[in-house]
Amino acid sequence: MEFGIATLSVIPVRSKPGHEYELVNQLLFGETYTIDESQGKWLRITSDYDNYSGWINEKQNNFITEQQFKSYRTSVKYITAELVQTISNNSKSFPVLMGSTLYEFDGMNCKLLKENYVYAGQVIIQSSENKKPELIKKLALKFLNAPYLWGGRTAFGIDCSGFTQVVFKVGGINLPRDAYQQAEHGKTINFIYEAKEGDLAFFDNEEERITHTGIISGENEIIHASGKVRSDTIDHHGIFNKELKKYTHKLRIIKRMI
Repeated sequence: MEFGIATLSVIPVRSKPGHEYELVNQLLFGETYTIDESQGKWLRITSDYDNYSGWINEKQNNFITEQQFKSYRTSVKYITAELVQTISNNSKSFPVLMGSTLYEFDGMNCKLLKENYVYAGQVIIQSSENKKPELIKKLALKFLNAPYLWGGRTAFGIDCSGFTQVVFKVGGINLPRDAYQQAEHGKTINFIYEAKEGDLAFFDNEEERITHTGIISGENEIIHASGKVRSDTIDHHGIFNKELKKYTHKLRIIKRMI
């Protein structure tokens, strides 16, 4: 088995080996993955963070050894908390996005492979002490008006479960990639009036499959990605879209992750 690490701002992960195929996920700077197979100029990878598989172009791959992979997996991780901030060294400069992973960070400097970088943005160390509902809400609000993108995980395009996953990653809680997978975690909250900020609400379709999720941001308020990241009203029926003046998502279950 071979291993890799994302050294670009974001790497698209597609459903099949080709640029024309559906975007299903994205790798953020500093995230590691295994390489399961190759087909032409494409590699099928599995993200170490959420065990999600898909295809990346070989030009965007950066191989690491198994020893390096294990070292990055177990090392202290610093997660970027800015929507976008520049990282740089003597030879290059590029943006990193919220939820990216820095290693050996001392408050200004970090290192990835043999490269030393300077990063001046806000960073949160992965720690149980940082798991706070008020932090989840604060991070979620930063994404307001970010455009919806199926498979996206950044402020330049994000889907509903990518939004919740990245926000909770920065907040110190690992979530799976898809909404139905996320719904399998946490403590069930039986009534909407018992929900608190930072809880996750899940919604199903006509076939009773969970297809949508969002973050409770206050009493009867939810932040979610639907067309864009937006704030709407929620009650025991579901999400009421303030602009369309109608219910758009049917509530299935509420989970408390903190």
